[in-house]
Amino acid sequence: MVAAGDHRGEEARWTLARGSNFLGALLRQGASVLASTPRELPPEVDDPEPVSAVRRMGAVAATEVAPPTDSLMIRATRYAVLLPLAFRVLIVPVLWLWVFIGFGSTPVLTAITWIGTAANLAGMMWVLRVPDRRGRLTRILLAVDVVCTGVASVLFSVTAPAELFWPGGWIPLVYLMGTVTLWTICRGIVAGLALAGYGVVLEGVSLWLGPVAELGRFGVAAVVVAAGTMLAAIAAGAGCLIMLGLATRLALAIGMRLGQRGERARTERALHDTVLQTLEAIALTGDGPGRLDQVRDAARAEARELRRSLRAPEPPDGLAAELATLASEMAREGLRAELAISDIGDDQLSEVRRAAVRDAAREALRNTIKHAGTREVVVRLEERDGGVAVITRDHGVGYDEDARPAGFGVSESMKARLAEVGGWCRIDSRPGRGTRVTMWVPR
Repeated sequence: MVAAGDHRGEEARWTLARGSNFLGALLRQGASVLASTPRELPPEVDDPEPVSAVRRMGAVAATEVAPPTDSLMIRATRYAVLLPLAFRVLIVPVLWLWVFIGFGSTPVLTAITWIGTAANLAGMMWVLRVPDRRGRLTRILLAVDVVCTGVASVLFSVTAPAELFWPGGWIPLVYLMGTVTLWTICRGIVAGLALAGYGVVLEGVSLWLGPVAELGRFGVAAVVVAAGTMLAAIAAGAGCLIMLGLATRLALAIGMRLGQRGERARTERALHDTVLQTLEAIALTGDGPGRLDQVRDAARAEARELRRSLRAPEPPDGLAAELATLASEMAREGLRAELAISDIGDDQLSEVRRAAVRDAAREALRNTIKHAGTREVVVRLEERDGGVAVITRDHGVGYDEDARPAGFGVSESMKARLAEVGGWCRIDSRPGRGTRVTMWVPR
């Protein structure tokens, strides 16, 4: 009764799709193709000039299909079937109420209506809550849906009185429409056409078993209407596939572009915080017998930082511990950092926010080395406004905000880094009064 996606045999199906365009594979194979991730954004979509919707969607539809690699995306394709299930849940009770008020009902028709509605609600809950990683239960429920729809149609036909047969027949017909739409979304248009043929045959059998003795042209009309509704169900399923597919494809492509930009910005900041800062510190080291030792110490610190960033993340010790490590790192570069740390449970910060405020603090301390004209700074960690604040304060030369010294433009990267995680950075400085940098992130 639900969902797209038999994950076993996935390679066989994707071998057929590889090399074809996205829209064609989507209509042939169904919702499983939604999990295909685009390798790059089509040029028409990324064009800075306004592009018509037809041209944009056409470019997205023509992108190449690649096998999905993300298991979460594969499982998420099951959500495409919620629409036909919701259609049944909403429409069938309304139809039954119309039939009941206008023509009466039978216990069988009432049972078909409400047991089917409950089963579809259960199917929706199952899609949302049960992973079904291998898709075995999904295949079983799709087959059960077909069988139950057929049994419901036959039961209604053999139990309905003549005066209820025509109006009441819309209820099993709507169930058939849902089945065709469901299979079209799950398995593609070919499967939808096969189920449509099944539906037309089932409608003919129901007419033959029904209580109406002389069908005549009304019987022919009923079969024609059944065929038309089955085709409408296929069109609805294909339309859902196309809209979901193109929207998902476009969103993934744009997300890839934004992710690449964000990754490039993070890489540039990381290089600034490590390699660039170390090279500048080496350049600022004066002449003398101790210069070589200072260069070696800076190189060792840089190597440790690069190893730390390259290896797998370790269980966090908390921001306080990372600030203490940072103070030791700055001491090797000649800066004495006095720590004032409150017991505020900073280990509750997420890894992303902790890394953002730590790296911003490193940049602030290195700015002190380069520009403050002092080798002492106070670093304070405290709780503030429902978050965690780190304040660095030096009593150096300070600077005029309207005439920043060269190199202070990098403070914008501190602000950007913290803004990405919902925080902020404020820099207060006056000539002769030192500099205070306040960095805040929410918990």
